[in-house]
Amino acid sequence: MKKFLIAALAAGILLPATALSEIRAFAGATLITIEGAEIPDGILVIEDDKIEKVGARNAVRIPDGVDVVELEPESFIIPGIVDTHSHVGEVSGGDRSSPIQPEARALDSLNVRSSGITRALAGGITSVNVMPGSGHLISGQTIYLKLRDGDQIMDLVYRFDDGSPAGGLKMANGTNSIGEPPFPGTRAKSAALVRSAYIKAMEYSEKLVTAESEADRPARDLAMEALGEVLSGKRMVHFHSHRHDDLLTAIRLRDEFGFRMVLHHTSEAWRVADQIAAAGVPVSLIMIDSPGGKLEALNLDAKSAPMLEQAGARVAFHTDDWITDSRYFLRMAAMGVRAGMSRDAALVAMTQAGADMLDIGDRVGSLTPGKDADFVILSGDPFSVYTRVRETWVEGRKRFDLNDPDDRLVAEGGLNALTDDDGAGHIHGQGPHDHAGARGAGQ
Repeated sequence: MKKFLIAALAAGILLPATALSEIRAFAGATLITIEGAEIPDGILVIEDDKIEKVGARNAVRIPDGVDVVELEPESFIIPGIVDTHSHVGEVSGGDRSSPIQPEARALDSLNVRSSGITRALAGGITSVNVMPGSGHLISGQTIYLKLRDGDQIMDLVYRFDDGSPAGGLKMANGTNSIGEPPFPGTRAKSAALVRSAYIKAMEYSEKLVTAESEADRPARDLAMEALGEVLSGKRMVHFHSHRHDDLLTAIRLRDEFGFRMVLHHTSEAWRVADQIAAAGVPVSLIMIDSPGGKLEALNLDAKSAPMLEQAGARVAFHTDDWITDSRYFLRMAAMGVRAGMSRDAALVAMTQAGADMLDIGDRVGSLTPGKDADFVILSGDPFSVYTRVRETWVEGRKRFDLNDPDDRLVAEGGLNALTDDDGAGHIHGQGPHDHAGARGAGQ
């Protein structure tokens, strides 16, 4: 199709606008593909919203007539970062009426015009799992977002195969979900309440399957429907947990009810790394250099990253934004490397590992032909303290540009950086200026 289009254009043949593909090429940077070795002086070709070609300069042919953006040789291009756990968008979940509220949806409480979305783009994040809080045993359904341009939530959502908005289920244990009645007062009661909820969901799902007539079907129950999606494997459990004993309790619950699960935070993962790996449970780590805020996070240690890698566990990173500002995602992975994690594992942890944990790994997570054109142009090595995110591209469209004054203000901070600047609801970095037709970095 492309050869035909190029030949037609060269011959002066007019074609309908809908038939024309938009092809861009970026040259000269080191490409971190994730699936293979790093490629110095590489070529990345994108067509419309997909990656078309990836390779060394002498191995990739760029179609005639395509503008080539020459990047500085110290530049790097990495896949779009996947944040497996964030609270951007002023999201909320269940209220204080019950400790278990799987029917609550982050989808219904998220502001896509929030400055948090722009901050995430400034950090190179292109896909994100937005979670309700952890003050409940089950606080609701998470939502997986692609940070493409859009004025309403449905413009940004990933979708399940049936077309419904994709997301997981947020669960928690430890001190966050303990409180005054109706909330549990102990860890033992917390686990008991969760077991009761899943047993009820199993019974509800069984009745749906065995009902011989409409009259036999149970009354519709939104909470049971959500837990049923977990039990069927459609919806991933994202489990907030810190202490080593709480981590193992979460694994026991997973084993008992057979749901898919990612462990999040895991402050004391280093104490039970072998058990986590043996259970085959992936881990989403947060890396902070000043632990505190709660007793159960007192023993958080960056050595969890290398110990989980060495044990054979799958590891990703997350911000838990605002705990770590989305703009500093790269720094977390660098801290993992400093603690002993391998460079390759840290790069995977920012990209493909997180994508796989959100069930979107077939679309994003690596610079692979056919995947979505989500990528980040960096000024230097991803793990250098001096490196800046220069541009963030989502599905072939530029969504952040450090050279744009509004975007730079968001990236660096300053007076009114995250507030209305023109009285018309325009948030810096997310308003009327359009990067779609802008030239790439270095131009």
